[in-house]
Amino acid sequence: MMAESEEPQEQAALPVLGVVPVIPAPFDTGQELDEAALRRLVAHAVRIGVRAICLPAYGTEFYKLSDEERFRIVQIAVEEARGRVAVFAQCNHGSARVAAAAARRNVAAGADHISIAIPRQFAVPPAALLDYLVSVLDAVEVPCLVQDFNPGGPTVTPDFIGELRRRTPNFRYLKLEEPCMAPKIRAIQNATGHSVGILEGWGGMYMLELIPVGICGLMPGLALAEILNRVFELRLTGLTAEAFQLFEKVLPQIIFSLQTLELYHYCEKSLLQAMGLLPNPICRAPAYEPDPDTARFVDELNARVLMASKEFRAPV
Repeated sequence: MMAESEEPQEQAALPVLGVVPVIPAPFDTGQELDEAALRRLVAHAVRIGVRAICLPAYGTEFYKLSDEERFRIVQIAVEEARGRVAVFAQCNHGSARVAAAAARRNVAAGADHISIAIPRQFAVPPAALLDYLVSVLDAVEVPCLVQDFNPGGPTVTPDFIGELRRRTPNFRYLKLEEPCMAPKIRAIQNATGHSVGILEGWGGMYMLELIPVGICGLMPGLALAEILNRVFELRLTGLTAEAFQLFEKVLPQIIFSLQTLELYHYCEKSLLQAMGLLPNPICRAPAYEPDPDTARFVDELNARVLMASKEFRAPV
């Protein structure tokens, strides 16, 4: 572990990741994990050319999975990826000891990176959260990502992030999902000497605002990953009008789906089903059950995304 007074060590420049999709957990009609469908989803991520994937995260319904299911999902992703995309293995748990053990197990299984969400079930002093993260990140020797998703309160401060970077060199990526982040991102960049890559979450909703600020990527769902990866590339290379034009085609789906997390799961899986990548949109109980009007509207949104995808792939 680094002494608290040390500055972050010089390391190779962080790559631009682009879109790092979260892979959902497919279930069969008995709500058992559908391993064959999961392999198809990972293969799709490889096919569309993303650099990395993440699972089992919030978008994977990790909180409804057993520890063994979470580990099995990582195993399958590593097996199917075969080094063609990097695998961020999410190791969320309220206990630092359990999360660290999961991180070590996932790295041993072949995960390229570890991802950990800050536990926000109950209020914990910042110093305790800092110690929690250091103990988990120091348990492995791979680059790690920290996610802070706290819809009920404030997220980590730039000073907190700077201190975490000083205390553990494995901390290399940060995922945040909150509005109006540009000033905070710049403050974090200053606090870490640009040594921590920042990814935008929340379905990619804020990506056009934050790409010029210097985010290294975003972490949306898999269903929109191909289109959003193209939007990212367009914006990054200065083709602003083209980026906005394509993004506007899928923004209604993003906004509607993110009203609640369980609605998001239904919309994501329904779109993947419409794309021919999932046999059903089943989420593990308790889950959101759409009324007929909502189901019809989601179908409309999905049809518009499919049309945008068709136009996006059409030869020029």
